[in-house]
Amino acid sequence: MRAVVWLVEGTWPACVDAVRVHAPHAREVVLLHVSGPEVPDVAHGAFAGLMGRGRAWEADPGDRLEALGDGSATELLDAAAARLGRPCVREERSGRPEREVVAAAEGADLLVLARDGDRTRLGPHSLGPAARFVVDHAPCPVLLVWPGEAPDLGTIPPPPHHR
Repeated sequence: MRAVVWLVEGTWPACVDAVRVHAPHAREVVLLHVSGPEVPDVAHGAFAGLMGRGRAWEADPGDRLEALGDGSATELLDAAAARLGRPCVREERSGRPEREVVAAAEGADLLVLARDGDRTRLGPHSLGPAARFVVDHAPCPVLLVWPGEAPDLGTIPPPPHHR
C-alpha cells in the first residue's frame, strides 16, 4: 500500500496520526507539502510595478518570501516525519495545491487529508474549496479526517422544508 498524506499548516498532525492508525502497514508513506505561488508572485509583481522591471540591482522581496516558504515547508515535513516515526518519502511541490495533491495521488492506494473549512459544525461547509476539489477528483480512496474533535451530531443543519 502507498499512502499519500497531504500536510497543511495547522491540520497536519491529525493527518499523520490518521495514517499511523488506518494504514500502519503501508509499504510507502509519502508526506506531501504543496506551496502555492500566490504570496511570492504578488511580491514579485508589486516590486516590478513599483520599482520598474529594469531595476535588477534592487532586492526583489518575492525572492525572500520564496526562501522563507521553502524553509517553513522543510520544517513542517521534518516535524511530520518525526511524528510518523517510521521511514517515509518527503515530497515538496509548488503550484495550485488542489491540483498538485490530485497529481501526487496518482497511483496511490490511499490519500489522507484534513477538513479545511468550518470545523465548528458537521456539514458541507467543513470542506473548503481546495479539499472539496481533492475529494471530488482524487484518483484513489480518500481518508478525510477532522483536525481535532469532530462536532457533535446536533450541529448537522436541519433538513430543508418541503412545500
